[in-house]
Amino acid sequence: MATWHNKADLKDIAETVLLPGDPLRAKYIAENYLDDYVQFNDIRCAYGYTGYYKGKRISVLATGMGIPSIGIYTYELINDYKCKNLIRIGTSGGMQKGIELGDIIIAIGAHTDSNYADQFELPGIMCATASYELLNKCVETAKKLKIPYHVGNVACSDVLYRDDKVWKAWATVGTIGSEMESYGLYCNALRYGAKALAIFTNTIQMDSKEEISQNDAEKNLKHMITLALETAVKL
Repeated sequence: MATWHNKADLKDIAETVLLPGDPLRAKYIAENYLDDYVQFNDIRCAYGYTGYYKGKRISVLATGMGIPSIGIYTYELINDYKCKNLIRIGTSGGMQKGIELGDIIIAIGAHTDSNYADQFELPGIMCATASYELLNKCVETAKKLKIPYHVGNVACSDVLYRDDKVWKAWATVGTIGSEMESYGLYCNALRYGAKALAIFTNTIQMDSKEEISQNDAEKNLKHMITLALETAVKL
C-alpha cells in the first residue's frame, strides 16, 4: 500500500491525522503526547507516527511547507489510506488588531493566490472551507481549555516574502492570518470526501513585524498541539 512518499501500509495510519509542517514537530508530538507510538514513515524526512492519546488512535505526519507539498500528502492520506479527519497545525502571521502573539487562529476558509483548484476544472472559483464539525468541536475545546483563539478566514499564499501591500489588501476584507498550506488541505478534503481543519499559532504581527520569542513560541505551540489533540479525541 506504500506510495512514493509514504511507506506505510493501510492499517498503519489512523482515521484522524495531525499535520505539522516540520518533521521534528511531528517527532516531538509522538514522543511527548502519544502512547505506544510507532513510526510509519521517514521517506524524505516526512516523519509519520501512529499512537494513542487518551485511548484514541491518532496519527501525526509532517507535510513540509506550501500547498504543493501538503497537497501530495493529504491526497494520499484520503485516497490511499482512507483517512477521515485531517487537522493542520502550524504557524501564521496575525493580520488584525487584537490578535496577540501566541493566540490561536482557526481558519474557517482560505483565500489564495494559488491556482491549485484549477485541476478540478470547476466553472468558477472554489471556496475552500473547513469542516464545520471539526471547527465547532475545536472552538468548544478552546473555550473549555481557556486558550485565546480567533476564528476567520486566512490568506494562503504560494509566496512567503512579499510586499506588505499584499497582506494589507487581504486584511481589508477581514482576513485574520497569513500562511501557506490551508487552501491545498481544504481543497483536497472537499474534493475527495474528508473533513479538515487548519489551526495556527500566531508567531508574528504582520504590521509591526514583532515576533514571538523562542520560549513563548514553545509554550504556545504546546497550546495548539493540545487543542488539536483534544479536538481529535472527540471525533
